[in-house]
Parts: sequence; structure tokens; C-alpha cells
Amino acid sequence: MDKLLHVISHTDLDGVTAAAVAWHGHFPERSPVKVTLTGYGEVDALILETMKAGQDLLVVDLFCQRRETVDEMDRFYEGVASPVLFDHHKTTADVFSNRRWAVVDVAHCAAKVYYLWLLERTPEGPVRDRLLGLERLVEIANDRDLWLGRYEESRHWQALITLCGPWSVFCRLVADGRAEMSPHELTLALDFIARQEERFRRALEQVERHGDDLALVPTGILDFGDASDFCGLILDRSENPPDMVAVCSRRVYGDWAVSLRSRQGLAARIVGLLKDGKKVRGGGHGDAAALYFPAHFSQSQIRDTLLSGIRTARDQERPVGLTLGDLLRAKMEGK
Repeated sequence: MDKLLHVISHTDLDGVTAAAVAWHGHFPERSPVKVTLTGYGEVDALILETMKAGQDLLVVDLFCQRRETVDEMDRFYEGVASPVLFDHHKTTADVFSNRRWAVVDVAHCAAKVYYLWLLERTPEGPVRDRLLGLERLVEIANDRDLWLGRYEESRHWQALITLCGPWSVFCRLVADGRAEMSPHELTLALDFIARQEERFRRALEQVERHGDDLALVPTGILDFGDASDFCGLILDRSENPPDMVAVCSRRVYGDWAVSLRSRQGLAARIVGLLKDGKKVRGGGHGDAAALYFPAHFSQSQIRDTLLSGIRTARDQERPVGLTLGDLLRAKMEGK
């Protein structure tokens, strides 16, 4: 008997694009398709509810935050013929990339991971034609999510996500999956970016710099959706950039979302060191990741925790004791 397909994806451009790929890849042949755009706080409950309801599951650009959920998926999808989860975050790949029910590839954004997998298995016909029409959009999402900076359109599309919200952009991509914006869409996006640049100018005056280690952006300065572009401004256009930039945001329910950006993979190492799966959650890529702190944390505690994590990461990178190479080099130098 046919089952309802439940697509669970993230709310950023990567997640919205992935959901659009799933829609065009399965609708109308599997109509109706249930789509939920959500975040890390709700993904575990949604996965478990879908499994309990006996629905077909497709999770893209998200991963379980609790080990109990992973264990349940291991039992439920033992011997699965086809994967049900597609992700690309380094923190997922480091621990869970061996699951038969998951495809994890850090080389691409989640939308591209799922797109390439689905396209390879879709025969010639209308569905494949629809998927091929999404190729440019998928590349733009990949550029945005991996922070490559190759396509100017990636910032335009992120502006629409911020302005209209993920559901509105998802509806647009269901109706029209082309990456080319209409004149009205482009005008609104460019206007948003101009106002965003003014926010960035004011925010630069209030950044807390902590030596070469960290630049901390206090809560209330930037708007939702500003973090990546503002961090790129500091890291790529500053004369003396820090090793990491953190943007703090107090959320509606009082907890903290802290966006981390870096070079050389520091952000993911910090997330791996600091998250505990219960109080402090997190995930992401090598240089674009996030941590979620409980409401009782103060901004100064978050700052001190991040600085402690950076020091620990550096200590782990230092060689311990003398190596054979050190001894040979010293001998050759006559020391």
C-alpha cells in the first residue's frame, strides 16, 4: 500500500531548495507530499512521529540531536534498501556517516547531495526534466551554504528567505523552480541588501574583539539572516581578521543561538568540543556552524565558553613531546 511521504527539511536556503527538489522529484506521482520546514529543536520529535505513523520519511539538511533517536532509526531502518536521510554537515559525517539509512557528503550542500542522488536514479521523462530545471538553483544554494562566494545570486536568494520566510520561498520554487528572479524579486532583494550594508556599518562599531581569537557580535545588533554575510565581511575584508567570529542572538523562548564562522575548520572543532547533546546543542560545517545555549547562560558566559573552546582546540593541535623527526633534525643541526 502506498504511504504518505513526509519531507522534513531545514529553513535556510539549502533546506528550502532541498524541499523543492523533493517536491519536484515526487509530485504529482506521489501526491500528496507532506512537507515540514523546521529546525534542530524539533527534528527529533518529527522523525519519531513520522516513523510511528508509518509514513515514508525523507530528512534533508538536518540530523537527529539525540542519540536515542539515532538508536531508534538504527532499529527501524535495519536492512533498509534506500536511504531516508541526506546531510552534509561535518559534525554528522564525523560520527554517523556509516549508517545505511543516511547519505552524508561534506563536499556539497544537502540540497546538492540529495539532488545528485535522486537525479542518478530518475529515468528519462517529465520528472527528470523538472529536476534538470533546478540545477542552477541547487548550485546557488550550494554556493551559499558552503560559503563559497562564487555567485552573487546566492546573496539575493538569501535576502528573499530573510524577507519572506522559508515557506513563502518554498511556494515560489514549487510554482517556478527557475533560479532567475523576476524584476520585482530582484528589486526587493537588492533593496534589502542595501539596508543590510547599513546595519553592517553600525555593527562593526560594536563588535567585541578578543585578541586574535574571537570577534563577538552581541545580541540585538544584527537582524535574522545577517550572520553569514557580516562574518564574511570581518573574516575576508579585515586587515587583521580574528580566527573566529560569533554572532549571538537571544531567541523568542529565551535560549541562545550563536552563529560561528571561521577559516581552517575552527568553527566545527569548537562545536564538537562544546556541544553535549543536552544543554548545549549544535552542528554545522567546518567554517560555518552554530551552537545553541540554554536561556540561563549570560552573554559573558557564552563568550568565555567560546574562548575556552578555542584554547582547547589550539592545545589539541600542538604536538606532544619530541618526535623522532625532532631528534634527527636536532642531530643534523649539531644541537
